Amino acid sequence: MTFDLANIIGLIGSGLMVIAYAYSNMAKVLNFTLFNLLNLFGALLLIYSLTVHFNVASMALEIVWAFIALIGLAKALRKGKAS
Repeated sequence: MTFDLANIIGLIGSGLMVIAYAYSNMAKVLNFTLFNLLNLFGALLLIYSLTVHFNVASMALEIVWAFIALIGLAKALRKGKAS
């Protein structure tokens, strides 16, 4: 494996998703906007990386992950406006 730009971007995306997971397990009160933004940006960075170093299973996972994060983000933002 070479450490080209696509791999570095993918590693950053993975890091954001790990941070989101750790945050969801450690936070006393979860900020759903932050949680979903971390997951969305992480998935998008990984999707970019996968356009260079393609893997169909990982691409499918990241597309679904980004879609779920978008739904969660929309829900969190709607709930925030209702408050």
